[in-house]
Amino acid sequence: MSTPVETRSMAQALNSALRDAMRADESVHVLGEDVGALGGVFRITDGLTAEFGPQRCLDTPLAEAGILGTAVGMAMYGLRPVVEMQFDAFAYPAMEQLVSHVAKMRNRTAGKLPLPITIRIPYGGGIGGVEHHSDSSEAYYTHTPGLHVVTPATVADAYGLLRASIASDDPVVFLEPKRLYWGKDALDATAPVEPIGRAVLRRQGRSAVLITYGPSLPVCLEAAEAAQAEGWDLAVLDLRSLVPFDEATAVELVRSLGRAVVVHESTGFGGAGAEIAARLTEKCFHHLAAPVLRVTGFDIPYPAPMLEHHHLPGVDRILDAVARLQWEE
Repeated sequence: MSTPVETRSMAQALNSALRDAMRADESVHVLGEDVGALGGVFRITDGLTAEFGPQRCLDTPLAEAGILGTAVGMAMYGLRPVVEMQFDAFAYPAMEQLVSHVAKMRNRTAGKLPLPITIRIPYGGGIGGVEHHSDSSEAYYTHTPGLHVVTPATVADAYGLLRASIASDDPVVFLEPKRLYWGKDALDATAPVEPIGRAVLRRQGRSAVLITYGPSLPVCLEAAEAAQAEGWDLAVLDLRSLVPFDEATAVELVRSLGRAVVVHESTGFGGAGAEIAARLTEKCFHHLAAPVLRVTGFDIPYPAPMLEHHHLPGVDRILDAVARLQWEE
């Protein structure tokens, strides 16, 4: 097992999670483009082939539909495949396998044939990537019944949630915010982690709550600090899991504060924030002092690298939304 407490980057935490899962369970196999000798584009699988051999950490052809289709067969025969899709938009050719088979097999077989597949997808912007390298495609997956959709925002969650995802008998789309790969924090690999489907309050507050996940968490925490100069005491809720969605925690918090802003970098129309805002409005209507607002990416194809800072939600846009909440008592 990994050393109990150490400073790790998110990329290193993910690597440790894969390594520890493979050591603990011989049915765990890793496959994808360049995951073997190269260790993946972001080195998440570094050293796994050297330790476990090319039969358990195997390079595949550049064929995402074939990669995921192979994983379906592996899972049907009792293995626990972990698939790496090299970049967010590279996963789209595998959507047929994902939607038609991965998400539906357990239901199709009346529960007799679960598919314990973890699909790792580096996603989101903020790294100066070009088109097809910076998509936030979570809404495609959250709209597909039969899939869990998880996205860590901390080093500890990167390790713990990946271990929980690999152990799950349901397929998990594991979205890794690549601009957080190199941020470091203490990691205790032996500590219990909140399970899939449970949100965590990252910052207490009394004025309003920022609800977010994945790459937008650090931005929201920064905005909450900056908001103190305006006299606003903002809570920050990290969802960690979009499906299952921890509605109970979000509803309780919004009912107690009466004001909420949902923040994510994917496009606004039809995005995860739209569903979250709708649910909170339905459940908290008589407790709201203002409408549930959203701060999102713009409804455009992902912009060129030099323009992405305009597209991604930042502190100023978040504080502008908070200022639009009705503060009259």
